[in-house]
Amino acid sequence: MLQLQNFIGGQLVPPAADRYLPLLEPATGQVFGQVPDSDAADVEAAVQAAEAALPAWRALPAEERGRRLVRLAGLIEENLEPLARAESQDNGKPLRLARTLDIPRAASNFAFFGTAAGHFATEAHVQDGVAVNYTVRHPLGVVACISPWNLPLYLFTWKIAPALAVGCCVVAKPSELTPYTAFLLSELVQQAGLPAGVLNIVHGTGPRAGQALVEHPGIRAISFTGGTATGAHIARTAAPQFKKLSLELGGKNPNLIFADCDLADAVRTSVRSSFANQGQICLCGSRIFVERSIYEAFKTEFLAQVAALTVGDPLEEATHQGALVSEAHLQKVLRYIELAHEEGGRLLAGGQRVYLPGRCAGGYFLQPTVFEGLSPDCRVNQEEIFGPVVTLTPFDTEAEVLAWANGTDYGLSATLWTRDLHRAHRLAHQLHAGVVWVNTWLHRDLRTPFGGMKNSGVGREGGLEALRFFTEAQNVCLKLG
Repeated sequence: MLQLQNFIGGQLVPPAADRYLPLLEPATGQVFGQVPDSDAADVEAAVQAAEAALPAWRALPAEERGRRLVRLAGLIEENLEPLARAESQDNGKPLRLARTLDIPRAASNFAFFGTAAGHFATEAHVQDGVAVNYTVRHPLGVVACISPWNLPLYLFTWKIAPALAVGCCVVAKPSELTPYTAFLLSELVQQAGLPAGVLNIVHGTGPRAGQALVEHPGIRAISFTGGTATGAHIARTAAPQFKKLSLELGGKNPNLIFADCDLADAVRTSVRSSFANQGQICLCGSRIFVERSIYEAFKTEFLAQVAALTVGDPLEEATHQGALVSEAHLQKVLRYIELAHEEGGRLLAGGQRVYLPGRCAGGYFLQPTVFEGLSPDCRVNQEEIFGPVVTLTPFDTEAEVLAWANGTDYGLSATLWTRDLHRAHRLAHQLHAGVVWVNTWLHRDLRTPFGGMKNSGVGREGGLEALRFFTEAQNVCLKLG
């Protein structure tokens, strides 16, 4: 039985209260390990370790901090296979997806921000020979990074890397559902030469470990990715303490497909943007709007490609769709499928739980599911399902589809398919989304800002935005003469 430990002060340590939670493999429904059920005592120890490490880490030249992060990126690359297998076992995603997306991106996060640390520039302003103003950016201090279960190591490192690059020390909490790769990362951190206490990893639930972390007066900033309701709770808790907040929350992303698109590319990519990682990516395009003149052609080919998706054991190379992360989440998605029927939707594909033979007989599998005939303002088209369920809706005019696309409380991402350059720019600027992809999906440049509008979050991650978030700007004015 695998037993994970917290990583505090450079050491793997058991939780203070010696309590553990079961760690389940989604593909089998079986317990394969234990994860610490940490509480305020563990958070306190981690914050103290981070505070002790902070003076030396922030004083280290940026280039040297960067070299250690790049070294850590190399160690992740060297351990790609065991990390990918751990991610698949922990999360239920296909092993080949973990190999090609999750783990390579985790390495890229450390490599990118490790090199960015030495290129982070600030501004200077000369006032006509009277004075010079220059900006200094100081690391905030000890910060909290709280990451979700859908892309465990990918998003965990996305938060940690920029914080460490600018000289902060981190107390990080991965999801208690998918903690395995964070635990393995703690072992690689030691090999990379990060000083004890610079990165601390505390495992546990949101109500116990997460709440203690958010409440702790020694935490200067919180970077959180997860559900909108949890984000709102964190904001209510942290705001009176004037902590900096970066909240990357939910999405109900529109996919707008115009008749002048490259239809083959639009269909192929839309299948991916609908069902990648079992639809458990906050950027998945779950509302697909298709111009009426090509609606039937799109639908026919889309359904044919959906039918070809193999639901199976995540360890098998032929598998396209693995398991959902937990029985509770599977039941939530099944309730939305029932709701879609109640709201008058016509089921075009899927809609049923999948029972596999052998090793995966107890796993949390679900068919890729497609509905049509649902109103744009029904609950299924308004609420985040976060699973392999999408809707198809024909539209007639640009104004109509723009209103539908913007007609939710969310504004994380949108995808637009058209060959018309003027339409692409015109609509991109009118879509209420922090990220707009034109004729592509999930094409990420780590230099660009990432985040959402409306209920999809507060603040931006990525590139200079992340480096700025984890620093405090100070202006120094020097009178000349």
